[in-house]
Amino acid sequence: MALGLQGKAMNEKRNKTGRWVGRVWKPAIFVVLVAAVVYWVKMSPVAVTSHQVEAGPIISEVMGTGTLEARVAGTVSPKISGRILEVLVDQGDRVKSGDALVRLDDAELMQQVAIARAQLETAKSAIDRLNADKARTDAVAIQARRDNQQTQKLFSGNAATQDEADRAAETLSVAEAGVSRSAAALSEGRSELVAAEKNLEYHQAILADTQIVAPFDGLIVRRHREAGDIVVPGSAVLSLISTEELWISAWVDETQMSGLHVDQPARVVFRSEVEHPYPGEVARLGREADRETREFIVDVRILDLPENWAVGQRAEVYIESARKDSVALLPTGFLVMRESQQGVFVDVRGTAQWRAVTLGLRSTESVEVVDGLVAGDVVVKPVKATPLRDGRRVSMQ
Repeated sequence: MALGLQGKAMNEKRNKTGRWVGRVWKPAIFVVLVAAVVYWVKMSPVAVTSHQVEAGPIISEVMGTGTLEARVAGTVSPKISGRILEVLVDQGDRVKSGDALVRLDDAELMQQVAIARAQLETAKSAIDRLNADKARTDAVAIQARRDNQQTQKLFSGNAATQDEADRAAETLSVAEAGVSRSAAALSEGRSELVAAEKNLEYHQAILADTQIVAPFDGLIVRRHREAGDIVVPGSAVLSLISTEELWISAWVDETQMSGLHVDQPARVVFRSEVEHPYPGEVARLGREADRETREFIVDVRILDLPENWAVGQRAEVYIESARKDSVALLPTGFLVMRESQQGVFVDVRGTAQWRAVTLGLRSTESVEVVDGLVAGDVVVKPVKATPLRDGRRVSMQ
């Protein structure tokens, strides 16, 4: 019995010892594991991509977004009301100045022209008759004037009576009045002739307006109406643009205004061909900024167009504002901000070292490094979101 009690006591002692050992070693093992993880996280190499700084040219560009527009554009519309008889062109057709584009129904106007022409002929006939009357009255007046002169001489020599002298003077007065009346009638006839000529010209002009012609060389970009439609003055039938000068009207931030001027080279990237830039140049600068977006219009002339294009098509323009031929170039993706200071991590014998940099011109993908890097330096950035610190070992991927 004594031995049983002694064995029980020894078992309890061993159990207490095991529990104490477990309480001591479990935290110790946890601490060791945590330390190992921290060491691995801090000291294991970080997978990075690298770039060797090289010297090369850099172009600083001002970017704007806009639409393709024609400098000269117009709406083809009638001067008179009428029904469209025929639309002679379609969307996409090229036309020359003076080409017939649209015909309106001209049947009634042709009748009016015929009536006006008949009235003119009548007026011309009246002039012929009035000229004949004028010639006759002039002849009668001449004869009356001679008779009166002769009678007055005879009366002065007592060879004619007073009555004969009075009748001769009266005949002369009647003849002269006839001349005045014929002259007035002829003048009125000439006025009527002029009115008839103007009336004919007016109706001919209206008739000519039934033929709508191209005001300039260009391209039909839209057809608004069809044959049979009724149109009124000013209503759009066709939209016409000149292809002599097309440009991108791009909105550019007003902060870039001082670096822009006419004739600067530019490249145009249409959204339909993002891999193919087209050459251009600044044609003119806007003189009014949008009061909400704080942007202004810059018109960039297109020097070469894609095979397929459309007015109103969106595109980005990149205007060359500055250029340097040989500078240290750094891809912008390697820049890191640290306490409001721009810098990069440089690979120094397998470890990442922070280095502040001073930057100059920027392009869409690269930036000029004025100070802090030289050609040949290797900069790195983590492949994943793992942060880099000074002295951290790196592994190139």
